[in-house]
Amino acid sequence: MYTPSTRPVVLDPRGAANICANCEARSQSVCDAVPDSDIARLAAIAVVTRAEPGTTFIQEGDSATHFFNISAGTVRMYKMLPDGRRQITGFSGVGHFLGLAVSDTYAFSAEAIDRVRFCKFSRARVRTLLDDFPAMEKRLLAVASTELVAAQDQMLLLGRKTARERLASFLMLQSRQGTICQGSRSRFALPMSRGDIADYLGLTIETVSRTLTKLRTEGFIEIPSASEIAIRAPGALENLATGMA
Repeated sequence: MYTPSTRPVVLDPRGAANICANCEARSQSVCDAVPDSDIARLAAIAVVTRAEPGTTFIQEGDSATHFFNISAGTVRMYKMLPDGRRQITGFSGVGHFLGLAVSDTYAFSAEAIDRVRFCKFSRARVRTLLDDFPAMEKRLLAVASTELVAAQDQMLLLGRKTARERLASFLMLQSRQGTICQGSRSRFALPMSRGDIADYLGLTIETVSRTLTKLRTEGFIEIPSASEIAIRAPGALENLATGMA
């Protein structure tokens, strides 16, 4: 059975305005829709929070009272089965906006993989802000649309693709969305564990490890460390991911 960990820690709220003004994630998130001249209004409703690895900060089934904007680190989203098994539904990083619920409760849980920092916004206060910044509302709609496409891709991934195709698809997605390692275009960080990858792809840990080793042997990838991947043949890996290989 999977057991969530401790609570996140609220950072000094007096630093929120300065953090918003200098946030590296701003250009990648919905916050970019708020002009510089009004960034203080956004900072005024932000609760800057840190979550250590293993900390769950969104709990499936809880009242959906807040939004969460990730400004550092990597997050796993998951759902729990009644018998305690876990299905990871996705991973989020810098600039991702979580908590867009179609009901009054959260449909998934979110947990920090590494040290995560996020801004927590009251849904009620964000709605008030949207009246003055319609561009932000458009960005939120775009986020919701992206989540729908991701959910459809996940259905295809789990329903039709082989283990090799699933893992190839995952690696190509991470190469586009993940943190690129300094000095290399093809090498990127892979902060999630092999168990996380298995729970996301609907595979066993053994299958993930065995398939990664085979992809390395066949020259598709390199594995510099347990938390890094380098793609040696992006075209061939893309063909494998789409079933063209």
